[in-house]
Amino acid sequence: MQTSAPTQDHVLIVDDDREIRELLSTYLTRNGLKVTAVPTGRHMRIALETGTPVDLVILDLMLPGEDGLSLCRDLRAGKHKATPVIMLTARGDEADRILGLEMGADDYLAKPFAARELLARIKSVLRRARMLPPNMRSTDESPRLAFGEWVLDTIERHLIDQQGTVVPLSGAEYRLLRVFLDHPQRVLSRDQLLSLTQGREAELFERSIDLLVSRIRQRLRDDAREPKYLKTVRSEGYVLSMAVEGRD
Repeated sequence: MQTSAPTQDHVLIVDDDREIRELLSTYLTRNGLKVTAVPTGRHMRIALETGTPVDLVILDLMLPGEDGLSLCRDLRAGKHKATPVIMLTARGDEADRILGLEMGADDYLAKPFAARELLARIKSVLRRARMLPPNMRSTDESPRLAFGEWVLDTIERHLIDQQGTVVPLSGAEYRLLRVFLDHPQRVLSRDQLLSLTQGREAELFERSIDLLVSRIRQRLRDDAREPKYLKTVRSEGYVLSMAVEGRD
C-alpha cells in the first residue's frame, strides 16, 4: 500500500544578509524543511499573503526600514498571530532579548550561531506550538477584557479595578493572565500554560508558573487560601473561574 509523504514544515527567513539567507536555506532544506528567504519586511508580507502557508518565521532584529521588533509586533496583532517566530540578532544584549520576547517572539538566538542549534530551536518551537488543540487558540480581539471586578487593558497591558486604579503587570504576569482570560473556566495544566505563554525565558519554567500565579493573585487582591479568580485544581493545574467579557 502506498503511503503519502509527510508534509514539510515551511519556514520563512527574513534577513537582509544574503549570505546568511543562502546558508540557512541550504542547511534547513537539506534537513527536510521547505524554506522561503526574503530580505525585508515588505517581502515578508508578500510571502505570507501570496505563498505557501508558513509554519514558522525566522526574523532578523536589524532590518532596513521596519526592524524585526516592529514586524514581530505586527505579526502578533494580525491574522498570523499564531505563527511562531524566532528572532535573530547580531547583538547579545539581554534587553533586546527580553524586548523581543515581550513583543511575542517564541525564541531568540544571537548571532553568530550554529545552524544545527537553529534547527533544534525550530523543532522545539514547532513542537511546543502543536501541543495545543485548535480550540485552545485565542480569538478575542477586544482591547479590554472584563472579568469579575477587574478589566485587563490589552493595549497598555495593565489591570484596572472598579475605582479606576491602574495595577501594573510585568511582561510575564501579563502573558500568563492573558492566557487565563483567553481560556476562562477551563483547567490548564502547567505544560499547557508554558506552551501558551510561548516563553523560553529563565523565569518561565514549570515550577515558576506557581510563582507567577501567586503574583497575579496578589495583583488581583485574591485570597490565596480561598481564591475566587485563579483556583488550583489538585494534580491538574489552574483555572480562571470567572466568565470573561470583551469590551471596546
